[in-house]
Amino acid sequence: MTRKRLFSAVNLLAIIAMLLTACATPAAAPSAAPAAGTVPVTTTVAAGDTPVATTAAASADAGSFQIPEVEEGKFNVAMVLLGPHDDGGWSQAHYEGLLDIEKKVEGVHTAYIELVPEGASSEQVFRSLARKGFNLIFATSFGYMDPMATVAEEFPDTTFIHIAGFKSNETNFGNVFGAMEVMKYLAGMLAGSRAKTDNNPRIGYMATFPIPEELRLGNAFALGMRKTCPNCTMDVRWINTWHDPVIEKEAAASLFDAGVDVVFTGADTPAAGDVAQEKGKWGINYDWSGNCTVERCLTTEYWNWGPVYSGIAQEVKDGKYKPGSAYFDADSGALGLYGFMEGQTPQPGVKDLPAEDVKLVKDTLAAALAGKFTRFDVFKGPIKDNKGNEILADGVSLEQADLDGFKEFGSPCKTCMYWWAEGVTAELPKLQ
Repeated sequence: MTRKRLFSAVNLLAIIAMLLTACATPAAAPSAAPAAGTVPVTTTVAAGDTPVATTAAASADAGSFQIPEVEEGKFNVAMVLLGPHDDGGWSQAHYEGLLDIEKKVEGVHTAYIELVPEGASSEQVFRSLARKGFNLIFATSFGYMDPMATVAEEFPDTTFIHIAGFKSNETNFGNVFGAMEVMKYLAGMLAGSRAKTDNNPRIGYMATFPIPEELRLGNAFALGMRKTCPNCTMDVRWINTWHDPVIEKEAAASLFDAGVDVVFTGADTPAAGDVAQEKGKWGINYDWSGNCTVERCLTTEYWNWGPVYSGIAQEVKDGKYKPGSAYFDADSGALGLYGFMEGQTPQPGVKDLPAEDVKLVKDTLAAALAGKFTRFDVFKGPIKDNKGNEILADGVSLEQADLDGFKEFGSPCKTCMYWWAEGVTAELPKLQ
């Protein structure tokens, strides 16, 4: 699972320092930002309890965070979140995965710290958690990767797992991510079908940062879109944030006002669906299964981290886990497409779509859940870019390094992810 991208450390840090500030996804009711002069502090999760966040007056450095205590005689697990644990998106999905550890692994004590900035602050938080004696520490944002890698070298007896990265020391520090491109591909099919049905073949993408992941997920969506709507096109708006309710709503409104029929997002809030509701258009949300609450939300591609986190925690506790680069597919049970998973009902906007399109989505999803359709099937030729150049010949698939990397950032990729698929109207983003 080599999650977010094969960049060189120097370029990666430059991008993070200039751009990345968040990686979370809100839903129905995003939490308010903390008051000036306060920072959220750790809360522990006791089995059967509902944690209540607290704040402490302090400056915004690592020392602002109250580090939780371990419980003697238990296997202690800590999680560091970029956003609030109840953001209705990215951070909430991870927090619910932490709760799953409590349910499935015996003899554990879990705790979390929320709203931890990337960079130096996170490094001090990881170090403090390790000093306290936590056995397993999860980091849930791309910009936590290098700080966690540094701390892992100092504490060889602690296991550190980073979500959405690509680095590992193969001993006590590893990374984990999943093939969300499969769910984006399926959502693209739904969007294309909706646009075709509405006789408005224009789709809009709110992209976060110019990193391989965002191009990969956008391209996967575009490839799915063209399966059901061969003449559909996709506009792109770069918003340079993972989580900003105001910016996301403005970008969604801008796309709708420019004439698109469906907007999907790479960011965290349910702005796409919410603004679609206001505009009488259609939106597709991201990250958390509970954020597709309005009628004009077609679906949400979401994460189910519970099986991943509880499995890792059990193996680490048993001394059987070897950190590395793990990348799970849909057959893991950790990925979902809202309205199409077992026990779910499709959203209202799906009901009048052509039956053959809905069947294609359902059949492809069933194959993915059975392990018969993977990320390498999404990116299998013939594929052309939006300039008419052949990216992949018929039957040829991208490799993992291709999915993850830009050559400009030091990746060993051969067919790197610096291209837009056929139908995307945008120019490639400039790389820094």
